[in-house]
Amino acid sequence: MLTSRPIRIAGASGSASDRRHAMAAFAKAYPQDPVDVIISDYMSEANMVTAAARKIDASTAGQSYSDSNPLSLAAPAFEASFLEALEPALEDLAQYKIKVAVNAGASDTEGLFKIVCNMIEKKGLKIPVAWISGDEVFPAVDAALKSGKSHFKNIYTGEKLSEWKFEPIYAQAYLGGLGIAEAFAQGAQIVIAGRVSDASPVIGSAFWYHGWRRDQLHELANAFVAGHLVECSNYVTGGNFSGFRSLEQAGWDDIGYPIAEISKDGSVVITKQKNSGGAVTVDTCSSQLVYEIQGPYYYNSDVTALLEGLWFEQIGKDRVALHGVKGLPPPPTTKVGITARGGFQAEAYYFLTGLHVEDKARMLEKQLRKGLAPYSDKFTMLSFGVLGAAQPDADNQNAATATFRVFVQARSADDIAPKKFLRPVIDNIMQGYPGATFHLDFRQGIPKPYFEYYVTLLPQSEVQHKVHFNGQDTIVPPPPTTHVYAERQPSKEAPSISVDLDKFGPTVRAPLGTIVHARSGDKGSDCNCGFWVRHADEYTWLRNLLTVENIKQLLGKEYDTKRQPKIEIERFELYNMKGVHFLFRNLLDRGVTSTGSVDFLGKNCAEFLRSRHVDIPVKFLDRSRL
Repeated sequence: MLTSRPIRIAGASGSASDRRHAMAAFAKAYPQDPVDVIISDYMSEANMVTAAARKIDASTAGQSYSDSNPLSLAAPAFEASFLEALEPALEDLAQYKIKVAVNAGASDTEGLFKIVCNMIEKKGLKIPVAWISGDEVFPAVDAALKSGKSHFKNIYTGEKLSEWKFEPIYAQAYLGGLGIAEAFAQGAQIVIAGRVSDASPVIGSAFWYHGWRRDQLHELANAFVAGHLVECSNYVTGGNFSGFRSLEQAGWDDIGYPIAEISKDGSVVITKQKNSGGAVTVDTCSSQLVYEIQGPYYYNSDVTALLEGLWFEQIGKDRVALHGVKGLPPPPTTKVGITARGGFQAEAYYFLTGLHVEDKARMLEKQLRKGLAPYSDKFTMLSFGVLGAAQPDADNQNAATATFRVFVQARSADDIAPKKFLRPVIDNIMQGYPGATFHLDFRQGIPKPYFEYYVTLLPQSEVQHKVHFNGQDTIVPPPPTTHVYAERQPSKEAPSISVDLDKFGPTVRAPLGTIVHARSGDKGSDCNCGFWVRHADEYTWLRNLLTVENIKQLLGKEYDTKRQPKIEIERFELYNMKGVHFLFRNLLDRGVTSTGSVDFLGKNCAEFLRSRHVDIPVKFLDRSRL
């Protein structure tokens, strides 16, 4: 399709745990609030590994998710929550010819494709559907590993796959968006992908709509960043936003879903559904921009976006323009996630109330370590921690209570069977601290499997990216021009020209978040965190305050110098956005699928750091607070 009008792309889902109504709402509202494409993302590292395991288990059991009734299987290897969102939208999608690109196939894209086709047929509708393959790359990884052609280094830890102590069972690559563009060009209305990168549905939609070429890097990079902004749905309209209190009147109870308007020249405006809660502001867009990035270079299979000069402009109510993105060639490789069975884990909880919580926790830990000692040599992880704090002089008992967590992992379920973990934990109660009380829901104390996730790179030339539509298969070739980038992103421990913090005048000791926004997220074992402020003088102060050395102090005990792999910190500045970004390598242990941390998605790192007290200039506090 060639037109001078911007394409309007709606972001209707950011995860498998997102609300299900947005796709139907966008489709129904078409006459008053038209969109050209609805994109939905249901994939994450967490459900990718579990879907992989379900596929392997089904294959071992002789089952097939391509049978005539795949839904008869209790746990399909695709993301079934997509079907709940799609079904009520189908009639309006058919009537208004709205296109859909979805990241939901997981480990059985063809199986999901067949179910969607069957659902459409039963409703008597005419909606052509395509599906994308090529993301399942275990044979290529396995063959290269056996031939010695590649060591497949872990991009987070530097470990070689041949040295990994777990046995890979599945590997999935992150594809670009041009397969989606090709499917739309061939006439598909719904395109189902297994694992394209989060922003690829937006890249592919804009590429198709505007008839771009692969060498139009500026346009592709802007579409890439637009995709990053809207692929997490409500995150760019006020969800997970450190300034959430300012949005209460705009509506907390039903935060609206975003729309990216992308022009032929690559210009991007972010807006949202009409008459919906939440907001689109410079700050909400900044919040999503710094989420899960890794440094100034942002990589995709189709393009690389240079972010450091990026900035946002409020051009109207709930309308924000994107500026300053630079497009560069994509890397010759793409990210690959490799799944292995890690073992089993369990946990249990006690409650600590009132006075001397620290001492009660020390007493309980000492007792439990002794009770677990006969079995703990088989544990691969055993950790104790207090969640929250008891408020002093609290006016109710709940507010005076903190939670004590015991977490364990082992290679076999028998090593942490109830008699070896849960029983010793609860049998301790009679000799416990004053008020000793454990949580009566023992289900979390029963061993459950967890998975290890290993992230590496594979040449794009070894990925068989294909579009399947109307009985024909079309190969999507790798990018003709690529660039090899350094393994590590540029990092500066402090500003090039420093300013003495005393020059900002009198200060008050207060939480950093009193005037500073922040947002954090996970990528494997790494956690990223971006900070930004609203005024230029605040930014001069912020970039001088937040050096690598000072951020170590703010991390406190989280910056554990004894942890292996070692925690490393990288820093860069988003100078036009008045932001400072940090990458905390290995802060999340082994990542969402296997970490022992309760912050397994890294989302609370930002809020923890915003709560830390620093010396804030009085003149900034007098101006405004968050």
